[in-house]
Amino acid sequence: MFRSIFCLFIGLICLLPACKLGKGPKEPTNSKTGEIQAVIEIPAGTNIKYELNTSSNKIEIDQKDGKDRVIDFLPYPANYGYIPGTKMDENKGGDGDALDVFVLSEHLASGTQLDIKPIGVINLKDNGQLDSKIIAIPVDKSQRIMRLDKFSDLVTEYHMAQQILQTWVLGYKGMGKTELLGWEDEKAAKQLIRKWTSN
Repeated sequence: MFRSIFCLFIGLICLLPACKLGKGPKEPTNSKTGEIQAVIEIPAGTNIKYELNTSSNKIEIDQKDGKDRVIDFLPYPANYGYIPGTKMDENKGGDGDALDVFVLSEHLASGTQLDIKPIGVINLKDNGQLDSKIIAIPVDKSQRIMRLDKFSDLVTEYHMAQQILQTWVLGYKGMGKTELLGWEDEKAAKQLIRKWTSN
């Protein structure tokens, strides 16, 4: 009798961690070190709109009306891509795509996959849908171009860089087409990544 109760107790102890993990989605990661990752679609400094083709699973030039899509504005001010394993569910007000990310670093080639540290998020409304964009820096400090580690650094030390990103996202589709809902910090960015992680 004692042995059966002891085995049941040990079994329950072993199940507790699994129960905790099952309560919500984990942050998406393909990294061996457990870091969040980003895939770069559009390198900083280009006007060509590259995008993941989910059919071929390749990053290709986006097409609009049968033509290559080129942004009629200033080039992308930072590397732009997505966080794999996420999807902004349309049933929950999202745009149906993976969560977008700006990676503040030097020019990275299309298809580059790297470990990132989210430091903030800019929330937008685009065609009536929520369109949030994570702001991130590389985990590898040798890839960083600014002395950033958290959102407050961006606001206080690099406020003009923050303003450039904001002006760009509000202008690249044409004036008045995108609405600013506001900025949030690294805690909100990580919560957003967890929220939109595909189960």
